[in-house]
Amino acid sequence: MKRRSGILLHVSSLPSDYGVGDLGPGAYTFVDFLSKTGQKIWQILPLNPTTPGTGNSPYSSYSAFAGNPLFIDPLSLVSQGILHGDDLEEDPAFSPEKSHYETAWDFKKRILNRAFFKNMDHIESDPNFILFCDVNKFWLDDFSIFSALKSRHNGAPWYNWPQECRFKDPEQLNRINNNLEELILKKKYWQYLFFTQWNKLKTYANNKGIIIFGDLPIYISLDSCDLWSHPQLFLLDENNMPTHVAGAPPDYFSETGQLWGNPLYDWDACMQEDFLWWKKRVEQNLNMFDLLRFDHFRGFAAYWKISSGEKTAVNGEWVKGPGKELLQALTEIVSPAQFVAEDLGYITSDVLELRDHFQLPGMKILQFAFGPDMPSNPYIPHNHVYNCVVYTGTHDNNTLLGWLKKELDQETLLRLEKYTGKQINKNNVCKELIRMAMASPARFCIIPMQDILKLDADCRMNKPSTSSGNWEWRMLQDNLNQDTEKFLTDFTHIYGRNNSQGESM
Repeated sequence: MKRRSGILLHVSSLPSDYGVGDLGPGAYTFVDFLSKTGQKIWQILPLNPTTPGTGNSPYSSYSAFAGNPLFIDPLSLVSQGILHGDDLEEDPAFSPEKSHYETAWDFKKRILNRAFFKNMDHIESDPNFILFCDVNKFWLDDFSIFSALKSRHNGAPWYNWPQECRFKDPEQLNRINNNLEELILKKKYWQYLFFTQWNKLKTYANNKGIIIFGDLPIYISLDSCDLWSHPQLFLLDENNMPTHVAGAPPDYFSETGQLWGNPLYDWDACMQEDFLWWKKRVEQNLNMFDLLRFDHFRGFAAYWKISSGEKTAVNGEWVKGPGKELLQALTEIVSPAQFVAEDLGYITSDVLELRDHFQLPGMKILQFAFGPDMPSNPYIPHNHVYNCVVYTGTHDNNTLLGWLKKELDQETLLRLEKYTGKQINKNNVCKELIRMAMASPARFCIIPMQDILKLDADCRMNKPSTSSGNWEWRMLQDNLNQDTEKFLTDFTHIYGRNNSQGESM
């Protein structure tokens, strides 16, 4: 129950020679940086597979369970003896400043194919691979078949596959298994390589006293293994297409609301199965992470239901969610102390009651704190409670410097200056808001790496409601320098977040 601080930095943003951040040396160097500066938390975004068709968003994946093979480190395959050094062809001249998802995947895919074919003869007799397949059987068998079919059909969504592949039934699966046996094995092997490397990195972080804070999107994608293999858990028609989809109602920011298009759960069907799929999903995530954020937590209390075919989210309706029944089922198998509620946006009393019933920490975003209601604003530090997580901003926010330059009007800036007692400008905005977050009574304090590095708007991770140019920012290795280390170490110590309050400076 001690005060902690940490950094928000996705794996894709790590330094790497291979076009996108991965689980290689850059990840271990970052863990060492966290340890040196007294940080105890590394928050990341979902690690599921990404695709160019959804803008490479980690929140739009074709599997809620699988890991992203793009993050596999080629150098580790050499050190594991899976490949030889000369198997690593010269990589393309990637820019270190952004993620090159498609060209990086073309390169990684060649390396991973080489790893598979060089080891194919003994993969199925490897006791570690056998154990991995057995432990992950619930999702891995379906995923490997789905992923093999997706490859065979050039990445097309399942609803555009031939009729014999669109619906999962035992007879068809036997025939698919026989026809795609090698490809199915390869998909399993790539998952084995990913989780082997991930578990090694997580163990390294945990041994240095750092916990990994992951993220779980509430909804799955239409083109996903999860819907294809468990259609009974969703509101679908006879063709397994959604009858209703997810979104958000009209509000001050959008008069037509937000039409996300994700399939909605048939919560009665989920409950009849004692939430087995959800239990397995959460178990899987808590094997990967130590803390887990429920993205769009308000959807558990009530969700916006929109009929398929609607062009906007205007004609939706609020429907009661699974709430206490789901969380009660989950907390029978894992501790609620490992959950964090993303309680941002349109929040009603039922959402807060659900969060507080299970004593889940909520989120406090400083960029939201300086409106006209500042004295009573729930995001302003003097109103923070201990059981919460304070952020300067999240992956969906602008950087602090970008926020100051492009989003702050004069009235809001004046309120910020009155609160800090200082004139705020581009030279001190990051320092002053990080100070404010560190000083908060909140149990957890998480700072995006971009704010620690005082970076501008062009380095923000995601701009919601835009489909391109997101998830591309990367940190440079030189960013982890002595000045950055000293700044973060000093603030962490001053505000008692490295658990050494009794020590002298």
